[in-house]
Amino acid sequence: MPRSVNSVASRARRKKVMKQAKGYFGRRKNVWTVAKNAVEKAMLYAYRDRKAKKRTFRSLWITRINAGARMNGMSYSQFMGKLKANEIELNRKVLADLAMNHPEAFKAIVEKVK
Repeated sequence: MPRSVNSVASRARRKKVMKQAKGYFGRRKNVWTVAKNAVEKAMLYAYRDRKAKKRTFRSLWITRINAGARMNGMSYSQFMGKLKANEIELNRKVLADLAMNHPEAFKAIVEKVK
């Protein structure tokens, strides 16, 4: 009995990976084994960096809040501590936006917690 191979599914699977590898440099875009490894690695990076993105944004917000707080004579840790004590529930994303784009509003918050 001849061997049964589902070449339609195999080709579709390879085609899908090659489509994902479109735009890669050199053999990564047109050689099956190299492209498969490159796409697999790219997927791992994408998964990992979706998590890392959240961390990097949080650190950016903290940096901006710290800069804004120091311009108003207070450190980041003092500012955040006093915000919690005064039960002002603004998250770091909003505070960073205020510090960056609306310094007068941020200054008003700093004055309120002092």
